[in-house]
Amino acid sequence: MNIALHIAILLIAPLPMLGLINIVKSALAGRSGPPLLQPTHDFIKLLRKGAVYSTTTTAVFVAGPILSLATAVVAGLLLPLGAGPAPLGFAGDVFLCAYLLGLGRFFTMASALDTGSAFEGMGASREAAFSALAEPALFLCLMTLCVPAGTASLTSSLGGAAVVGLGHPVLLIAATALSVVLLAETARIPVDDPNTHLELTMVHEVMVLDHSGPDFALVLLGYAIKLFVLGAVLVRFVVQIPDGWFGILVLLGGEAVVAVLIGVVESAMARLRLPRVPQFLIGASVVAAVGAMMVLGVGR
Repeated sequence: MNIALHIAILLIAPLPMLGLINIVKSALAGRSGPPLLQPTHDFIKLLRKGAVYSTTTTAVFVAGPILSLATAVVAGLLLPLGAGPAPLGFAGDVFLCAYLLGLGRFFTMASALDTGSAFEGMGASREAAFSALAEPALFLCLMTLCVPAGTASLTSSLGGAAVVGLGHPVLLIAATALSVVLLAETARIPVDDPNTHLELTMVHEVMVLDHSGPDFALVLLGYAIKLFVLGAVLVRFVVQIPDGWFGILVLLGGEAVVAVLIGVVESAMARLRLPRVPQFLIGASVVAAVGAMMVLGVGR
C-alpha cells in the first residue's frame, strides 16, 4: 500500500469510528444521537481554539499530546492495513508496535503528572496498573500468530493467519482475549467509561482534564488511532484481507463491526468496580495463555 494512502487512512478513518460507537449507543438507548462525523467536527473545532496552560506545568505537559499521537501513528505504520506489507514493517516489529503504544501511554501519564493535580495523578496510577495487566494478554495474543508464521513481523504473521486456519479455535480464543485488551487499552466499558464526569471514577479522561484546544484535539486523534490500530489487529485475527482496494474496504468494514460491537457492549453492561478490573484483565491473560499453549500444540 502507498504510504500516503496508509497515513491518510490512519488520520481520517479513526474519528468516524468513534462516531459510529456513539450512534450505536444512542440507537440502543432510543435516542437519535450525534452524526457520524461529530468527532471529526469536534476535532476541527478544537484545532481552532486556543490552549490554556497552568502555571505549574512545564514542556512535558505540552509535549505529551504530540508524542502520544506520534507514537500511535508510527505504530499504525508498522501495521499492514491491506494485503501488502506495512510501510515501516520489519522483522521483529511486533515488539516495537506494542511498546510504541505503551510509550504513548507513558507520555500521556507524564503530562498528567506534570500538572501537579492529585486527580490526574490518581488517573495515571490507575492507567499504569491496568496497562501492566493488559500487556501480557496482548503479547500472548500476538504469539498465537507469530509462532505458526515463524516470524515476529506483523506483516507476515497477520497475513499468515491461514497457517493456523481462520476460524480455528486458537484464533477465536486469542480474538476474545484481544477484545478485552482493546477495551482496556482504549478506556472503554467495562474497564473505563469515556463519558463519565466523576473524577473519582475516571481513568483516561481524568488524565487529560487540563488539556484544551489543539492539545486536546491531538489527544482525541491519538486515542482514536490507537483504537483503530488495535481494532485492525482484531479484524485480522478473524478475516483474511484480500489484495487491492477491496482488501482496504474489507478492513474498514471490519473496523465498523468492531465499533458496533463496542457500542453494544457499552449499552448492555455497566462499568466494573475498580477492584474487579484487575481480575477482568488477568482473566484475559489466562484465556490468551490457553490459546498460546494450543498454538504450540498446533505448531507441532
